[in-house]
Formats: sequence, C-alpha cells, structure tokens
Amino acid sequence: MAKTSSIERNRKRERLVKQLGPKRARLKAIAVDRSLTPEERFAARLKLSEMPRNSSRVRIHNRCNLTGRPRSYYRKFKLSRIALRQLASTGQIPGMVKSSW
Repeated sequence: MAKTSSIERNRKRERLVKQLGPKRARLKAIAVDRSLTPEERFAARLKLSEMPRNSSRVRIHNRCNLTGRPRSYYRKFKLSRIALRQLASTGQIPGMVKSSW
C-alpha cells in the first residue's frame, strides 16, 4: 500500500486540473497564438506562471485505484499488475482468465 500522503497529493492535483484546466488551456492558446501582439502573449505567459504548478495535467501520476501503487499501472483497468492479478484470479474481472500451460 502506498503512503496516504502521496495518494492524497495526487488526488489534490487531479482536483486542481479539473478546476483550473479550462483557464490554463485558454492562457496557453493565447500564449502560442502568433496573430496576437507580443505584449498580449507575454501577459498570458505571466498569468500562466502565476497559476499553481499542480494545476498542470503533466504532474498527475497514474496510480492503482485499490492500492495506490505508482508503478506497473494498466490504464485500461486503472489497476496495478498485482491488484489486477488478484482480482482476475478470484474471477472478479469478467472475461479475464489466468493463463496456465
């Protein structure tokens, strides 16, 4: 099980991205728009830099929904490989069978 603080920190980042994502996208669009004046683009970049760093989508780390494990994460199931194997072995994931040969 991952530390509770790391799981909560990641959840806080997800909330910030959801809350400030549209504003950040607008400012980024203004900052790269070549048809605007350099002063307007620079002002947009300044506003972007004043926003919280954790409101950036890049800072979110994929974590297992059950255990919070940050590594070996399957996006399709939103689980780590260990949790996925346990659930598959108990038959809780429809259609998934543990291979044996």
